[in-house]
Amino acid sequence: MNTTEHALQERIKELTCLYEVSSIIANANYEQIDDIFYAISFSLKKAFQYPEHTEICIQYDTICVETGQTNSNSPKITGLIKLFNIKNGCIIARYSSETLIENSFLDEEQQLLNNVALKLGNLLERFQIIKNEASLKRQMERNDRLNILGEITAGIAHELNTPLANILGFAELLQPKITNAEESKDLNKIINSAMYAREVVKKLMFFACEMPQEMVTVNIVPVIKDALGLLEPSFRKNQVKYIVKIDSQEINIKVDTIQLTQIIFNLIINAIYYSKPSDLVTIEVIETKQNMCLKITDQGEGVSNENLDKIFQPFFTTKPVGCGTGLGLSVVHGIVASHKGTIFVENNTPKGASFIVNLPKHH
Repeated sequence: MNTTEHALQERIKELTCLYEVSSIIANANYEQIDDIFYAISFSLKKAFQYPEHTEICIQYDTICVETGQTNSNSPKITGLIKLFNIKNGCIIARYSSETLIENSFLDEEQQLLNNVALKLGNLLERFQIIKNEASLKRQMERNDRLNILGEITAGIAHELNTPLANILGFAELLQPKITNAEESKDLNKIINSAMYAREVVKKLMFFACEMPQEMVTVNIVPVIKDALGLLEPSFRKNQVKYIVKIDSQEINIKVDTIQLTQIIFNLIINAIYYSKPSDLVTIEVIETKQNMCLKITDQGEGVSNENLDKIFQPFFTTKPVGCGTGLGLSVVHGIVASHKGTIFVENNTPKGASFIVNLPKHH
């Protein structure tokens, strides 16, 4: 076969590969990303000068797909996969035969690899946009449900406040009149139960954004450090480690300091509860011109998909009976909402969950 015929055949193989890759991408589904990578890999393999001695590897995020084993010393070429102009993976072509160690890849093969990497990057960008839109839609639906629930909760809390105040007030008036020890004990049970119920109502009012606030500009860094100092015994008791990542020693934000401390306490206590001994809890603060982002990450089991929509609802808990009221995260949600901020949870890879709070710096 003369050189012209050989070059023509190579070009036909490359064009056929580009056509196949375009067809694969046109029918691509995010749920079948591994299958897409395999199909593209084997299509690319056929397009090279020595297909029987060439192996393709596609790496992206935690996914790695290979057509076969290769010699790490053999020649290779790489095409970068970029999402929104940032490198997120690559396609590698490498010879598997020692007889080809001295051979180099053709310039056209490098160009083909770059073209396919570009097409794959565009596809993954599209998948990311679809995923982000779906996530945003779920978050908006969740916020709508929580807003409706907040209105209902506020009404219930107001209705319960008056009778609870009456029960507590009249029970306390009776205390000095009761001389019988058994009756006094029963009366104390009534008072303690009423006080507990009042605390529940108070937390419901937090969720419904009905609590008064004293907004002042504070440096959040010492607030976080003070909270961690108080929580140090809990970390030691549960044998959980923690790390703090704060770029600056002064991040000023307008908040209710007591309510901000509640946010930090509840989220960190939650992270400790779901951590195993030797796990790491990460407390991270990121500052932008307009916002402050507080991110608390654990290495627990994460949140199941069915619970993601319920996690901030009052009285919802995955803890065993008696280990929690299910009001901690709903209180946090209410405080964040009253500060015109946002809170959401996301699962991490390979394990754990992150609670991310965004608060405007100037309320």
